[in-house]
Amino acid sequence: MMSCTLLNPKKRLFLCLLVSLAFFLVVDTSSQQHLEAKKKLMREKVRQMFYHAYDNYMTYAFPHDELKPLTKSFTDSLSELGNLKLEHLPTDYNGSAVTLVESLSSLAILGNSSEFEKGVRWLSDNLKFDIDARVNLFECNIRVLGGLISAHLLAIDPTNRLIQGSYNNQLLRLAEDLGKRFLPAFETPTGLPYAWINLKNGVMENETTETSTSGCGSLILEMGALSRLTGDPRFESAALRALRQLWRMRSSLDLLGTTLDVVTGEWLEYSSSIGAGVDSFYEYLLKAYILFGKEDYWQMFSSAYLASQKYFRHGPWYHEANMWSGKPTYWQLTSLQAFWPGLQVLAGDIAAANSTHREFFYVWEKFGILPERYLLDHQMIHPTMKYYPLRPELAESTFYLYQATKDPWYLDVGEAMVKSLNLYTKVPGGFASVRDVTTMQLEDHQHSFFLAETCKYLYLLFDDSFVAKRNYIFTTEGHPIQVVSSWHEKVPKSYFSGNWTLSKRGAWESGAN
Repeated sequence: MMSCTLLNPKKRLFLCLLVSLAFFLVVDTSSQQHLEAKKKLMREKVRQMFYHAYDNYMTYAFPHDELKPLTKSFTDSLSELGNLKLEHLPTDYNGSAVTLVESLSSLAILGNSSEFEKGVRWLSDNLKFDIDARVNLFECNIRVLGGLISAHLLAIDPTNRLIQGSYNNQLLRLAEDLGKRFLPAFETPTGLPYAWINLKNGVMENETTETSTSGCGSLILEMGALSRLTGDPRFESAALRALRQLWRMRSSLDLLGTTLDVVTGEWLEYSSSIGAGVDSFYEYLLKAYILFGKEDYWQMFSSAYLASQKYFRHGPWYHEANMWSGKPTYWQLTSLQAFWPGLQVLAGDIAAANSTHREFFYVWEKFGILPERYLLDHQMIHPTMKYYPLRPELAESTFYLYQATKDPWYLDVGEAMVKSLNLYTKVPGGFASVRDVTTMQLEDHQHSFFLAETCKYLYLLFDDSFVAKRNYIFTTEGHPIQVVSSWHEKVPKSYFSGNWTLSKRGAWESGAN
């Protein structure tokens, strides 16, 4: 082999450059091959996690709502979701196969067409909503209505080939029946819906009039999609009227409180945040704009987002603030806030998303998993909120940030999360929630969102082939809805995607009323 030193300077430089380029190409190819091998390995680990959870549910809990993995039994939890005091529980309710409904879109993403079709057949023949059960409107909407609509859209998409036999819109008919049972909840003086509805009898006598901002402001994706699919405008109209009324109730700072009265339209809790009670309100404004192309949604979101940056943000963290004064109220991180970096990616605020995501992952690493509430001013876990119910939000944001940046560090984050979930929460009967992250004491509950969201987002992190084929938005419960131009009032305009934090507030004042 000829040495570079025997050539004249120009040829020597040229040859050395070629050798260097070849070396870097080999290294880059090798690095890419290693990355792809890692993604394939992790994808299979997540697949195994999903089926460990799903198979145990089908064995020990189906057709009831959710699995109790420690005792290998079940809970009919649809009427318990959001019902902290466990009031007005039905006496003869035997479940609605909530975990199966929630799993259908995940089965589709994993490519299991036979199990998807099997689930569709069972639901078509057995699921009924004429049941004397009081349910939380928000929870039933995002889990059951959203699950049915998403699965229907996946079933009728010919590119997926998920149904080999005949499919006559059975899931859509179930969704329409459920949507009609929701409508009495919106019959209030304000148009804001009751938080609770009896699926058979409507709003109960002396029903509580208290609800949350997210509870009445996070219905537009599912109910809007239902109207587009059925041609019945009542669903979208009811959800949109509630959303607009909620926006009219904002403070002069463009902040909204956490809880309110649906009859009087008065705020009950003035503390505002991006966390529990408000979180998906922000999410649905932006995603509704993407899905439906209505400019109002963008105007509301941009104003609300800039207000959050001005009044909540403290470095990479977000505290709570009084909706009227903007002054801080609670300095705490809640696990539900971990969805925020993912939403920021959709809004184009990548730098802010990355900064906040890293802080959430720091807390995850500190404790092994993410506690429900962490006190920022004391750098400690909230003494009564040490649990981790297998929440998906950090996995969700990790998926979005990897899609936006392709930075392999996010794959390392996902790998760490998979390792923690298998180490601390996997049991022979499924995956159990953690009662106390300081001791890793477990709780006998596998929430349906573990299959609908946590496993799904981790899988998509390592294998994004599903989203590479189509444009989707994911509901707050992780159910994909394809973005199609025929649903748009007009094609959404390109929007500002720079550094939101540094933008001038006056340029984005909302015109939506």
